[in-house]
Amino acid sequence: MDPTTATPATPGPMGTTPAAGPPAPAPHRPARRAVLRTAFTTTLVAGTAGALVPVLLKDPGTPDRGARRSQAPERFSETYRGRHIRGTASAVVPAGVHPGAAAASTTTAADVTIDGRPLHVMRRADGSYLSEVNHYESFPTLLETARAAVDELGTAHLAATTPHTI
Repeated sequence: MDPTTATPATPGPMGTTPAAGPPAPAPHRPARRAVLRTAFTTTLVAGTAGALVPVLLKDPGTPDRGARRSQAPERFSETYRGRHIRGTASAVVPAGVHPGAAAASTTTAADVTIDGRPLHVMRRADGSYLSEVNHYESFPTLLETARAAVDELGTAHLAATTPHTI
């Protein structure tokens, strides 16, 4: 048969011949991109809701995790896991400050030692403490900070001098 000649149409169902032209479109399915976008949006909304639930359901009267448990100056001396830890935190008011404004400009000086060697402790803006030994986690009190440092040190000892005093 000659390829340039048209072939006769074969009859379709019920004796009809198909019309010439483009094939009929397939039934509509959602595009892959739309399915992925929907899944991403659903995951994002669920994750945000899960993160906000504790904040929204929290009682306004309860203190934050990092909030100080007591506002009084902290003082302790104890043996923890065979190590003698001692610490004091005292309020320091700069000289020349008006007595009425003293509360706003008060800073806290912290002095902590483990077996007589100084542990460098820093105060965070939220009132919690962190130490040079465990500086990736903050603790609400100096005592908890010192105990965490002892836990982290194990059998090792602190250096006799800190790098800031050399």
